[in-house]
Amino acid sequence: MDSQQSSNVATEMVDPDSTEIKMDDQTELCVADYYKGRKIFVTGASGFVGKVLIEKLLRSCPEIDKIYILMRPKKSQDIHQRTEDLVKSKLFDKLRKLLPHFDQKIHPVQGDISLPNVGLSPSDTAVLVDDVDIIFHSAATVRFDEPLRLSTEMNVVGVRKMIELAKKLKHLQVFVHVSTAYANCERPYIEETVYPTIVQPQKLIDALEWMDDEMVDIVTPKLLGNKPNTYTYTKQLGETLLVTEGAGLPIAIVRPSIVGAAWKEPLPGWIDNYNGPSGLYIAAGKGILRSMKGDHSAVADIIPVDIPVNLMITSAWYTAVYQPKQTMVYHCTTGSVNPFTWGEMESVVINFYKRTPLDDCFRRPNVALTNNSFLHDYWMFVSHMIPAYMYDLVFKLVGKQPRMVKTYNKLHKSLDILTYFTSNSWEWTYTNLDMLKSKLTSQDLKTFYFDPRPLHWPTYIENYCLGAKQYLLNEDLAGLPAARAHLRKLRNIRYMFNTVTAIVFWRLLIARSDIARNVWYLIVSLVFKFVRFFRITSTMQKT
Repeated sequence: MDSQQSSNVATEMVDPDSTEIKMDDQTELCVADYYKGRKIFVTGASGFVGKVLIEKLLRSCPEIDKIYILMRPKKSQDIHQRTEDLVKSKLFDKLRKLLPHFDQKIHPVQGDISLPNVGLSPSDTAVLVDDVDIIFHSAATVRFDEPLRLSTEMNVVGVRKMIELAKKLKHLQVFVHVSTAYANCERPYIEETVYPTIVQPQKLIDALEWMDDEMVDIVTPKLLGNKPNTYTYTKQLGETLLVTEGAGLPIAIVRPSIVGAAWKEPLPGWIDNYNGPSGLYIAAGKGILRSMKGDHSAVADIIPVDIPVNLMITSAWYTAVYQPKQTMVYHCTTGSVNPFTWGEMESVVINFYKRTPLDDCFRRPNVALTNNSFLHDYWMFVSHMIPAYMYDLVFKLVGKQPRMVKTYNKLHKSLDILTYFTSNSWEWTYTNLDMLKSKLTSQDLKTFYFDPRPLHWPTYIENYCLGAKQYLLNEDLAGLPAARAHLRKLRNIRYMFNTVTAIVFWRLLIARSDIARNVWYLIVSLVFKFVRFFRITSTMQKT
């Protein structure tokens, strides 16, 4: 089949004004062809995943008609100003060269997932009802320590509002919901299915309506059960509500694990938030983080953001084209197919930041990962809190605002939240993921890669650390010589401090007996003999 015939067949198979997809068994419908003329609605567009999704859709499917994004005013900016800031991001630099006027395809609509009808005006609702073919719902609160009431409002009730909107759409072909691989984290082995919940979503919603905040705080631990936080708890409830109240809708669920910096696209190492490992990398690189609770052999299930984004795009294509009878769940994790442990990651991160240090480090990078609670608490006190109080004392003496104790308290809170994930490992099934791969053309498999098996972890982690330096801290690589000089200075200060401490300790506590003094004199004499021998040898070589 030549290119002209292929184009004609694709046009016949995908009618942008029709909700019906006509499949020809002899023809492979590529992903970009399916998205021609499509009108898409994205929630969570200002979030990490949402931004990368928009960029990838417009760059790899350039004939998309429109992308509506749900946006709420923030601070002093309206939705149009926020959208302008969004498209000016470095993330869109590659797209800007390929499609200079790509921003004309992005249409913000004012709304808020926490408001009735997701905050849409009647006129905006009417536009979406008449226009939208595809929904990507990624809006959620991703804070692990979010109060149960707010987490339920965003991650459960928000799903209900999106279902209600989806049912109104005249041309809806697929609803892609972004969940989390940890929605069922109380299970060590997790399959591609929506598991039943102990508490039905509606019962929790009803209870929260009459409970005051104090009562909610009391019952939260009992409701969570084996779940580590409100995020995983409410995301599972959101899935249950989605498949029950959304029955009959063309739904796909994508479950990523810990979403990290980009692997390949649009920029290797691109990251724009301190969530998950990003904050840990920077804290380690700055020398602030010295001890972390975790298991060396536990799998660090980090997934580069471009992988779940590609999976979202292709799972939408499959749902619309093949119209499966049941809701498809896709796991987007690395633990079972390309594992990389926290112990291995610790080594790569520390070695990288010693070679490519961050500017103005607090101390030289060095982290002790341990699953011993006593040892961890000891290092937290000795290596975190004592230096923090000393630095804050110096800040007060020079007239500056003390900040280190406050910084460490925040860090310790984050470490406590992450301990569950740095101490455990999970296994996920990938039947649906592998099935989806088999349906894609060879070219689509390259364009919309979502298999993490080829990921080379050391290279990825180094790019991640470099991305944190460049994109989060905005540090110029031209400053590396100065950063390395600062690191050498910190090393020399540490050696000098350790030497002075050892001498003082010896003289005050040990050197009280004749044996100790004789040992001391022996060590000093040997040092002098070594220095003298070294000088004589050097002189002879010169002559």
